[in-house]
Amino acid sequence: MGNLTLFDNGNHKNFLLEDFAQGGIAVQANQHLIVHGDAGMILDPGGHKIYNKVFSETRSLLGKGSLKYLFLSHQDPDIVAAANGWLMTTDAEAYASNLWLRFIPHFGLDHLVAERLHGIPDGGMRLDLGGSELLVLPAHFLHSCGNFQVYDPTSKILYSGDLGASVGIDYREVTDFDAHIPAMEGFHQRYMASNAVMAAWARMVRPLDIEIIAPQHGAVFKGKEQVGRFIDWCEALECGVDLIVPEFTIPDR
Repeated sequence: MGNLTLFDNGNHKNFLLEDFAQGGIAVQANQHLIVHGDAGMILDPGGHKIYNKVFSETRSLLGKGSLKYLFLSHQDPDIVAAANGWLMTTDAEAYASNLWLRFIPHFGLDHLVAERLHGIPDGGMRLDLGGSELLVLPAHFLHSCGNFQVYDPTSKILYSGDLGASVGIDYREVTDFDAHIPAMEGFHQRYMASNAVMAAWARMVRPLDIEIIAPQHGAVFKGKEQVGRFIDWCEALECGVDLIVPEFTIPDR
């Protein structure tokens, strides 16, 4: 458990907060924090089990700054379950897909903070983090039908959510892409919708200047070579409905 600085130019900092659940039965999840000047954004802050630890670490890293944004890439509990706690204890504005605005309150969103949960249109948007512009990019069906990623042009980091997730590893950075494939292949084949949306995503992000792809689970892809390998891999991968037999059958007794 701890944090790793992915980027720091003095005024702009990007932190990876890793595995605050410390094992157990819950899926491993990364939280990410972007700080520009005195303004911060926490990405996919997680559930109730880790809320106190992640909140404490975030406050420490922000110093005298304040949390401006809560970014929720999609609706899964490992992302949004503790949203009410973050909104009740900070002045942050939360952003999630328009599709999930009436579902997230089922996690217990207090009416006092409901007006600070905002919808992201399907085409994405741009957010101003203390003078630093962040791009909220559409990544629908990767894996959620209302799914977004964040690209930070200052650090050149793409926060990819579940895309790029890996399981069962004990390293933070991918150094051997081919050896890393088994840790992510099965997940992507089942959780990502189809090669059509994977290829559409690859076409969208390839023109961006990306130094790091940082998923919500597992290791980061650092450097142009690893980033390029991952984008190429996604573009060619058959997954989801490409693989599942189109006829469902009734289970045997």
